[in-house]
Amino acid sequence: MHEVHTFVSTCQAIDATVAAELLNHLLESMPLREGSSFRDLLGNALARPTGARCSPLPSPSAPVDDLCSDPEVVPEAELSAAPAEGQDLVPAALSSPTTAQISQGKEAEKGPLLFDGLPPAGSTDSGSGGPLLFDDLPPAGSGESGSLGASISQMVKNEGKGAKRKASEEEKNGSEELVEKKVCKGSSMIFGLKGYVAERKGEREEMQDAHVILNDITEECKPPSSLITRVSYFAVFDGHGGIRASKFAAQNLHQNLIRKFPKGDVVSVEKTVKRCLLDTFKHTDEEFLKQASSQKPAWKDGSTATCVLAVDNILYIANLGDSRAILCRYNEESQKHAALSLSKEHNPTQYEERMRIQKAGGNVRDGRVLGVLEVSRSIGDGQYKRCGVTSVPDIRRCQLTPNDRFILLACDGLFKVFTPEEAVNFILSCLEDEKILMREGKPAVDARYEAACNRLANKAVQRGSADNVTVMVVRIGH
Repeated sequence: MHEVHTFVSTCQAIDATVAAELLNHLLESMPLREGSSFRDLLGNALARPTGARCSPLPSPSAPVDDLCSDPEVVPEAELSAAPAEGQDLVPAALSSPTTAQISQGKEAEKGPLLFDGLPPAGSTDSGSGGPLLFDDLPPAGSGESGSLGASISQMVKNEGKGAKRKASEEEKNGSEELVEKKVCKGSSMIFGLKGYVAERKGEREEMQDAHVILNDITEECKPPSSLITRVSYFAVFDGHGGIRASKFAAQNLHQNLIRKFPKGDVVSVEKTVKRCLLDTFKHTDEEFLKQASSQKPAWKDGSTATCVLAVDNILYIANLGDSRAILCRYNEESQKHAALSLSKEHNPTQYEERMRIQKAGGNVRDGRVLGVLEVSRSIGDGQYKRCGVTSVPDIRRCQLTPNDRFILLACDGLFKVFTPEEAVNFILSCLEDEKILMREGKPAVDARYEAACNRLANKAVQRGSADNVTVMVVRIGH
C-alpha cells in the first residue's frame, strides 16, 4: 500500500500522460494476479487522494458536478469516519470489503480495465458518467494531441483558412478595384455613340410615337471643357390621346435641356446633371400643360418619355411611363450577351405608384388611373395630374464599359410581344448576318444596324402588336 501512495503522489506531481506511461510500464513488469490487485488498489487510491476530504465517488450515472463536493457540506457520517490529521487515508474497500467489492475483485482477477467507465479502445462513446479522466487523449500512435489540442489545432487551422479566405477576398476585391480603375482611366477615350431608328404605325389610325437622335450636342450644351468633352441625347416618346404631347416633348425637351445644361465649372457633374434633368422634365411638362389648357377645348394628350443623356462615357437615363431602355452588355464569364434594364416602368399597379395616386385623391381600377390611364407618370395628361400622375422622372446612372454593344430604346408596342432578352438576341442575330448588303455610301455596320431596327419593328407587328412600334438602337463604338 505504501508503494501505491508513493506512485499516486508521483502521478499527481507529473504530467498525466507521463504518469500513464509509467503505469503501463509498471503493470507490464508485474504478474497478472499482482497486476490486477495493484489496479484495484491504485484505483481506490486515486479516487481518494491522501490528505483530502472528499465525498465518495458517485456511481457512473452521477452528474459531473458531483464528482468532488465541497468539504463543508460533506455528510456527518463521512466526517466521523474521516481519519485524524496526518493519518493515512485507508480506502473503505480495504477496511470492510462488501460483497460487491469482492465480486469486483474477482472480475479484476480476470483482467478488467483500470477505469471500467472507459470505453473500449477506439470507441467514441464517453460513457454515462460524464467526462472520462483521459477521454481527450488519442490512441497511442495516432499522432493527435487530444480533443483540447485538436480543438486548438482546428481553431488555428480555421483561422488560417479564414486568413487565407480573407486574403483571397481582399486580393479579389483589389483586382476588381484595379479593373474598375483601369476602366475609368481608359474612359478618357470616349466611346462613340450613333443612333438608328425604325417605326411602324401598326393597327393604329395615327402614329403617336416620336423620337429624337442627337449623336453629339456638345457645342450646343457648351459644357465646361475641363470636365465634359462629349454630350449625346437619344429619346423615344409614346403618345396617347393624340400626337400633340409626344410631338411637343420631342421638339422641346432637349432644347430645355440644352438651356439648363451646366455651362461653368461645377462641384459635382453627376448632381448637376440630375438636377438639370429634373428641371427640364418639370419645365417641359408645365409648358405643354399651359399650352394645352389654353385651347378650346383643352388638349387631353399625354406622352411617356424615355431619354438617354450621355455625358462622356456615363449614361443618365430619365424616364416617365412604360417605354424602356435596355443595354446589351457582353459577359466575359458566361461568354453571353445580357440585357440590362436601364429604366423603370411606371404603371398604376405598382405599390408606390398606387399609394401616391390614392393619397392625391385618385384611385386605380382595372390597372389604370381612374380606370382610364395606363401609366402613372407622363408629360401632359392635365386632367390626371391632380389625381397623382406626375412628371417627375426616375433617373438612373450607368457607366459604359468596353463590353457594351448597344442601347435599345423602344415603346411598349415592342415589349408587348418581345421580352428584353428576345429583343436583344434578335438584334444581335441581325448584326451578325453577313447577307445584309451595304447600301450605297453607307458602311456595312450602319446597314446592319438599320436592318436590325427595321426587322425588329416588322417582327413586332407580325407577332400581333396592335400599338405603334418605335425601335431605336444606339451603337456603342470602341
